[in-house]
Amino acid sequence: MIIVLKRGTTEDQVQEISERLDQEGFKIHLSQGVEKIIMGAVGDRSRLKALDLEALPWVERVVPILAPYKLVSREFQQEDTIIQVGEHQIGGKEIHFMAGPCSVESREQILETAHAVKKAGATFLRGGAFKPRTSPYAFQGLGKEGLELLAEAREASGLKIITEVVDVRDVELVAEYTDILQIGARNMQNFFLLKEVAKSSKPVMLKRGPSATLEEWMMAAEYIMDGGNYQVIFCERGIRTFENYTRNTLDLSMVPALKSLSHLPVIVDPSHGTGRWDLVSSMTKAAIAAGADGILVEVHPQPEKALSDGKQSLTFENFASMMEEIRVLASALGRRVKGA
Repeated sequence: MIIVLKRGTTEDQVQEISERLDQEGFKIHLSQGVEKIIMGAVGDRSRLKALDLEALPWVERVVPILAPYKLVSREFQQEDTIIQVGEHQIGGKEIHFMAGPCSVESREQILETAHAVKKAGATFLRGGAFKPRTSPYAFQGLGKEGLELLAEAREASGLKIITEVVDVRDVELVAEYTDILQIGARNMQNFFLLKEVAKSSKPVMLKRGPSATLEEWMMAAEYIMDGGNYQVIFCERGIRTFENYTRNTLDLSMVPALKSLSHLPVIVDPSHGTGRWDLVSSMTKAAIAAGADGILVEVHPQPEKALSDGKQSLTFENFASMMEEIRVLASALGRRVKGA
């Protein structure tokens, strides 16, 4: 529920309501605006009548949240969430590019890529250290060595790092090295993993599952926020349909849909969304036009030799060329590419 307090409400009065809600088992989120104070409370709605908060003279109104997702919803928080990662803000006018290889393969590869994508305008370096694959015989990543190489690349380039965590046992380890924890599509409904990353102080990027509905995706984000981590970013990466020309069907309608229903930032991954490098640039432009806060894109120094996902990876030259076009588009939309 949302509790709207009248202008001039004192700290003691806010504290009184907080104590009442806490005693009834509600989790509280306080948002203090210029005109009013808004309190979000998540818990058993049957206890609202017993609390009788509207009887308090400093309470303007109490509004129940009807959607099954509470903390994630725009009803709970009307203003956009801005997630601070170092000097970068994800959400708002700035567009961030998170670029790099599907997998960290070697020191030379990741350092070369970091410098190239930074020069072209990326603000984050992406790269997988732990790579769950469809085939057990495919390259599975370098593990901790990969994390160490990512950290070295961050030091050398100044880029922030985003990488995937796939196991509850590895959350603490990965969080030591990365700036954003990524939950992959296969783990979107791994609720034990979601609860574990909720304990971390690091932002979490939650990829949409290959067959997930919008509500299921938002409820997965609710798990993380309910666990105490409010720094959640959605990532649309395509869903499975009957179409087999592309790897997935990139559902860009989810960008404005999420923007309408939720206050959280939205990133788009056109690499996994299409599976074809020649479609990445066009879908990146479409994603930005739809209102995406950033793009997660695969870039490799030699895609034809990549150990994973080479056919959907851009070369350095293709990435730099795309970024030049994106700057023009962003400007026309009244936005800017952060690293430009």
